[in-house]
Amino acid sequence: MNTDRTLIVVPTYNERGNVAALVAELLEVAPAADVCLLDDNSPDGTADYARELFGADPRFSVLRRAGARGYGRSLVDGYRRALDGGYARLVQLDADFSHDPRVIPALLVASRGADVVIGSRYCAGGGVDNWPLGRRLLSRFANRYVCAITGLKVHDTTSGFRCYTRRALSRLLEGRVAAEGYAFLVESAHHAHREGLTIAEVPITFTDRREGQSKMSRAVIFESVLMPWRLRFARRRTGSTELGMGDETGRLGDGAAGR
Repeated sequence: MNTDRTLIVVPTYNERGNVAALVAELLEVAPAADVCLLDDNSPDGTADYARELFGADPRFSVLRRAGARGYGRSLVDGYRRALDGGYARLVQLDADFSHDPRVIPALLVASRGADVVIGSRYCAGGGVDNWPLGRRLLSRFANRYVCAITGLKVHDTTSGFRCYTRRALSRLLEGRVAAEGYAFLVESAHHAHREGLTIAEVPITFTDRREGQSKMSRAVIFESVLMPWRLRFARRRTGSTELGMGDETGRLGDGAAGR
C-alpha cells in the first residue's frame, strides 16, 4: 500500500496541446504524488504524446480507456485505480489549466480534516477569470439551483477540482452512479453528503481553458439540469439515495470514461 501517497488523475480527450505543460507542472508542485492521465482514446494522440514525454518517470502513467465515453465514467476508473493502488487520497482536475495545479498542496492540507475537499469558485476568496457576465450568472444560478433542489450545503457543487480521501472513494465506489457527463460532480457530492462524509471547500480562481475546445454539449447540459431532480425524488422514494449507472456498466467503477 502507498501509505499517505496521493494519486492525481486527469481525464483527457484531445488535450495534446495541454498535457506537456500540465503534467510537468503537476510533477513539480506535488513531487510526492503520482500522476495518471485517464485518456478516452483521444484521436489527437494525447496518450501516446504524453508517454513519449513522461513515460520514463515512474510517477507518471496513462490509463487508456476504450468503449463508452463519459466524464463520470473516466473518473470512476481513476477512483478504482487509486483504491487498487493503495493510495491514501486522490486529486482530480481538468486538463485545460482551468484548475491551477499550484492549489493542489492546499487541497491536500485540507484533506487532513475532511473526506472531500472541493476547489471552490464561490466560497470566500474564490473567483472566476475571463468569463463574460452571462456565463458567470449562469454558473452561479446553476449552483444555487442544485443546492435548492437537493439540499446540499456546498457553495460550488459543479467544480471538478477535488480531493477525496480513501474513505470517501470507497463510499463512492460502493454506490451506483447514473451521470456520465459533468452531472457526475453534483451526483458524487450529493452521495458524499448522504453518506455523512465531511466536505470542505478551498478557494480557487477558475480560468477559461488555454488550448482546445470545450467538451460541453447539449446532452451534457440536459443531464445536468435533470440530475438534481432525480436525486431529490430518489431520496423521497427510498429515504436514501442510490446512484445507478445502468445494467450494462454495473456497479460504480465497472464502466468506462471521458468527456
